[in-house]
Amino acid sequence: MNASDDIIENITYDELHVGQTARLCRTLTKEDIAAFAAVSGDVNPAHVDPEYAGHTLFHGVIAHGMWGAALISRLLGTVLPGPGTIYLGQTLQFLKPVRIGDELRITATVTSMEPAKKHVLLDCEIKNQTGAVVLNGVATVIAPSEKVRRPRVHMPSISLSQVHANYASLMEAAAPLTPVRCGVVHPCDEASLRGALDAAAHKLIVPVLIAPEARLRALAESAGLSLEGVELVDVPHSHAAAARAAAMAAAGEVEMLMKGSLHTDEMISAVLAAPGLRTARRLSHVFRIEVPLYDKVLLISDGALNIQPTLDDKVDIVQNAIELAHALGTPLPKVAILSAVETVTPKIPSTLDAAALCKMAERGQISGALLDGPLAFDNAISPMAARVKGIVSEVAGHADILIAPDLEAGNLLAKQLEYLAGAAVCGVVLGAAVPIALTSRADDAAARTASAALALMLAHRYRQQHP
Repeated sequence: MNASDDIIENITYDELHVGQTARLCRTLTKEDIAAFAAVSGDVNPAHVDPEYAGHTLFHGVIAHGMWGAALISRLLGTVLPGPGTIYLGQTLQFLKPVRIGDELRITATVTSMEPAKKHVLLDCEIKNQTGAVVLNGVATVIAPSEKVRRPRVHMPSISLSQVHANYASLMEAAAPLTPVRCGVVHPCDEASLRGALDAAAHKLIVPVLIAPEARLRALAESAGLSLEGVELVDVPHSHAAAARAAAMAAAGEVEMLMKGSLHTDEMISAVLAAPGLRTARRLSHVFRIEVPLYDKVLLISDGALNIQPTLDDKVDIVQNAIELAHALGTPLPKVAILSAVETVTPKIPSTLDAAALCKMAERGQISGALLDGPLAFDNAISPMAARVKGIVSEVAGHADILIAPDLEAGNLLAKQLEYLAGAAVCGVVLGAAVPIALTSRADDAAARTASAALALMLAHRYRQQHP
């Protein structure tokens, strides 16, 4: 910040002349649209509902027209003529839509002046990064007669991330489905037991609690939870609970599994060891993430199971994530294969894997989605970042699925979105004969219930595939 950024100064009527021009620049972001909708109450789905907007004449979300008009008001009120200006009138013509990532140049030019009343007419124009005029009009103002030079008031930033995402859309999508029998493995802390019982109350599962019965009943009593009518399977410890649950799933006695308070490796080892529960595809975990400032649900994989996946492993990781996207209602998801850069280089092996995966998709070895990579994270989710770097792609800037190069990257990305961006996170494991609702031991009951909803949607998809 330089010194001039701290001072706001006007141009008086006597200092103005015909032909005088001022301009400012602004790039439209998702946050701008959300903030304008929140302040104005204009929640027209053309501006705030990507699914609806995708089927309109504009094929995507566009800015409110009056957001552009507000930029003109900013220019007149802070620069030309600046503080002390009184707005009398404004004509506007909306010529082209403004999209997220568009770089706008706002210009005002003095065209005539009336000394008696100090009225000034200004031609106002907004162009996008291609030079196309998106909005124009004529402003009529009373220019200030006295000089104003004051410290600039710096307003606090509007942070919509203070409003955390929730699981409402996921729960709504799962609501019409009939609940299935679910083996809940060792729910021996309050969060996991409450999550299972809440999932039952939401009619997502018919729970079968597999744990040491005496310990479970003591926990329920101390937490004020009722186990009345809930099926219990008594086992001596967590290892036995995992083995029994896997055997029940392999035998068709339950249609999904839900992790309780045991370690993930205990649970997955039992699944891998159970005859009939393995499939030809590798097991992988997918996070479902709702970020308040991103316009769609993100799926991130793999951040929980495959530590350093090979190219063959990544084929299954990608295909599993695509299958979850299909179950969630996205018929042709856009898959971004992440790396640190968007260029292929032997120095970064994940870029080679990304290029190979995209070629495999072209050849039909991966199906049901559009793939692109390598893509850095910014290019994957930001149309502006993709455009600045010259990336022409149906995926870049519009990703539905993010495939991490390894477990560390995937886990860090998901946890950062949850704890720093207010994202609602839940997860599921695919690749076995039944879906597995897999949560962190730190997850609360709401996240566990949401993971059960994810698994339920997959369980019904498996029914359709194998009636």
